[in-house]
This record gives sequence, C-alpha cells and structure tokens, in this order.
Amino acid sequence: MTADYLMSIGSRIRDARTRRGLSQADLAQMLETSQGAVTRIESGKQNLTLETLAKISETLDSELVALGSGGATNGAVHLRIDGGKKLSGAIDVKTSKNAAVALLCASLLNKGRTTLRNLARIEEVNRILEVLNSIGVQTRWLPGTSDLEIVPPQRLRLDSMDEEAARRTRTVIMFLGPLLHEFESFQLPYAGGCDLGTRTVEPHLASLKHFGLDVNATHGFYEAVVTDEVGTDKTIVLTERGDTVTENALLAAAKDTGWTTLRNASSNYMVQDLCFFLQKVGVTVEGIGTTTLRVKGVEEIDTDVEYSPSEDPIEAMSLIAAAVVTESEITIRRCPIEFLEIELATLEGMGMRYDLSAEYTADNGRTRLVDITTHPGPLRAPIDKIHPLPFPGLNIDNLPFFALIAACADGTTTIHDWVYDNRAIYLTELNKIGGKATLLDPHRVQVTGPTRWRANEVTCPPALRPGVVVLLAMLAAPGTSYLRNVYVINRGYEDLAERLNALGASVQPYRDI
Repeated sequence: MTADYLMSIGSRIRDARTRRGLSQADLAQMLETSQGAVTRIESGKQNLTLETLAKISETLDSELVALGSGGATNGAVHLRIDGGKKLSGAIDVKTSKNAAVALLCASLLNKGRTTLRNLARIEEVNRILEVLNSIGVQTRWLPGTSDLEIVPPQRLRLDSMDEEAARRTRTVIMFLGPLLHEFESFQLPYAGGCDLGTRTVEPHLASLKHFGLDVNATHGFYEAVVTDEVGTDKTIVLTERGDTVTENALLAAAKDTGWTTLRNASSNYMVQDLCFFLQKVGVTVEGIGTTTLRVKGVEEIDTDVEYSPSEDPIEAMSLIAAAVVTESEITIRRCPIEFLEIELATLEGMGMRYDLSAEYTADNGRTRLVDITTHPGPLRAPIDKIHPLPFPGLNIDNLPFFALIAACADGTTTIHDWVYDNRAIYLTELNKIGGKATLLDPHRVQVTGPTRWRANEVTCPPALRPGVVVLLAMLAAPGTSYLRNVYVINRGYEDLAERLNALGASVQPYRDI
C-alpha cells in the first residue's frame, strides 16, 4: 500500500473509533494488539493486510475500504476534474448550511408546523433529518421545491434515535438546548462531523448548567439530567464566543420565561438567523448583531411558522476563491455582504479587483445582499499573516480559502488557524497539485506563490473546507485530476459540481466499479 493510502485508511480508522467513543487503548484490547500498534495504524505508519483490515472493520462496525464495489448506489463518490479551464457567467449563492442546522434544531422547540424555505439540500441536513425522523418528527420536502416542512410528534421518542446518523454530525450537540425542556433525563450519542482535532463541548455544558442541565459523558453518550432552573433571570458569560455554543444557549433560553442575558455571544450569520426565527415564534431577543443578547422566552411554542434562512457567506467565499484560482471573471449573486467585508478588504489589500452591486434584502427580510463580480489580475502576498477572529473578523471557515488564494499570489503568506488543532495540516494537501505550503506547526502554514498547478489523484481531506480548497485548486490544474471520497464536501455544498460546470468547469462525479 502507498503511504497516502495508508494515511487515508488510518484517518478512517481513527474517525470510526472516535464515533464509537473508544480510546486507542480500548481498540487495541479489542484487536488483541498494543496501543502503539493502533497509534501507528492511525498515523499511516503500519502496513496492513486485508485480513487485518477486515478484523478492524468488523470490530468498529464500519466499512473502511470497499474493494471493487460501489455500483450505482453504494460506495464512496469521487470527482474527476478536467482542469485548466476559465470560468464565466453568474452563479447564485445557496442558503446557509450552518443556519440550516441551527433552524432544524430550533424546530424541536415548536409544537406547531415549521416550514423552512429554500433550505440547503446537503448531506449535513440529511443526517439531521434522519435523526429527527427516527425520534418521531415528520419531515417532507414540498414537491418541486427546497422547502422543508417539519411536524413534531406529541412526544419525542429518544430511545429510537438513529445513532449512526447522530454520530456522523456534530450538530446533535445542539439538541441539548431544546430537549432540556422536554425531558427530566435523556442521552445523546457523542457528536462527530469533520476531523478537526480536539473540540471540547465544555463551553456548551457550562452555559447549559444555568438552565438546570447536568451532563456526564460515558460509554459514547452524553447522559443528561435536568433540574428545574427555568423562570429566573440569569446572566451567562460564555467562556467561548462560539457559534454553536451561543445557539445552544439561545435554544435553552427560548422556553425560559425569565430574562437570560448572554455575554460574549457570537453575532455571526447563523446566530442572527436563529434569533430572527425565534422572534417569529414569539421569543423576545434583543441585541441581535452584538455580543450581548437578552432573551425572554415563552413557556410554550405552538405556532405554524415559515422562515427563509439567509445566504451562505462561506459558499460565497468558496466561489470567490474559484474565480481567483482560475483567473476568471464571474458574477456571484446573493452574497451576504455584512459577513464578507473583512474578507473583501483583505483581498483588496492583496490586489484583487471586484465590483459590488447595489444592496438588496434576503428573503428573511433582514440580511443585506450584494452581487460580486470578480476581475482577474495579479495578486501579492499580504504583509501581515492572515488569521480569523470572531465576527466581525475574518470568518474561521473562510480562512482555508486564503491558503488557496495565497498560492496564486506573488510572495509568501502565513496562514494562522489558531482555532482548530488539525486543519492547517490539511492545507499542505495543496502540495500534491503543485502548491508550496510549509507546515510550521499544527496551527500555522506558510504558502508561497504563484503556483504552477499540476493534475494529480488525491484523497479528499476529512474536513469540509480543506476538501473544497483541494477541489478548487484542481480546477486550475491542466489535465485530469481525481479527488477521491468527497462525502465531506457534500456535507456542506449542494450540487457543487453541477453548479461549477454551469460556469464552464468540468467536474464529473463517479463511483468505483
């Protein structure tokens, strides 16, 4: 087996072990081997026989490798990219992935019918719908639309939860806020999602303790017990200005009849969409767009409500990066400008030229949108490093696209991803297609450009944004590239290949035969 293949398999084994809530020592005991052997396997430094792979697959109840299988409906999806083509035309930004998952969790608060208009039809949404359906929630896509109708049961059936689907998405952690109002005790599977290193849930649990929620993590589950703490005024200082941490606290506060003040709250786009939705169902939310939110909940939410989430600034940034790397002029419509201003200012400092249309309003009636037309031209590396900050700073999910853009610029750029332990490592995958990215430490990478891209076959990194970065670089690489196992990209992007092809790209999904 090649080193790349061993690394890919090792990563899948680590992911499967983590989803099962097992330590390396646990897996070693089950395989009757040493913890050191498991460490070598997961780091891609141990040769594996088919017999060993089969034993590990059986132990973890996970298909790690499909040999000569797939057909039309099974097996991993890959992409074949014929690169080196200019893009042209216009493309609409889809609605926000992160707002979609927050609103799906918020629907658990409502005893009435929730209709989410123009929702992103992505794998992340599909996993959450599988979880919701398994506990008794009725969902259906309205015919010929991307509108989703959600009708709750009289009583949620948590004992029937689809654990496999729940473990494949980190969003399940945001069930804690709504469910603490419904049950005196309950359990949820450990959350999964992208492989971005250690991501503690402690800030979630610390904020939810103020609502009477006590959680212990045991044997792959969060075991939750609720005491009656609602109805009192409370001030909560969030120890992390995280988007999902803020959303979880908002979901808990929505049915607390006292006043809840959240300090150090995220004011990011998905948090604002959640606040707008909560206002529509009768919850008082003050301070939207700031780091201090005041919420007065209602004891019961039982109303038929419709809501349209705003467009996704991360997808907009993806498309800007596609234009830069292919040196193309395209128009990206329906961009939420409030959440792209720092990114555009950074690009302007690197020499990028673009035009903005007049502002108009998203379907939620609140978010400001513009159309952005890109113009190709030479770029230069910025003087300072590029790093993210909580909104209104440069978005952490947009940072990987600056590694790709830096690879197109003259000079060396330092990308500092201080939030995640592993993600900067995945940006060095650009080297396989001609990039010059040097990892300084787990959080910093130096990228030198300009780059002469070259076609190659690469296994998709197990993290959403770095996976898209590699795909976009392949658009610029003359010849045919192959990006293998792109499930992680489908978690966050709807019909991305088809939509890029409409701009002149050549991206074809396929499966192994």
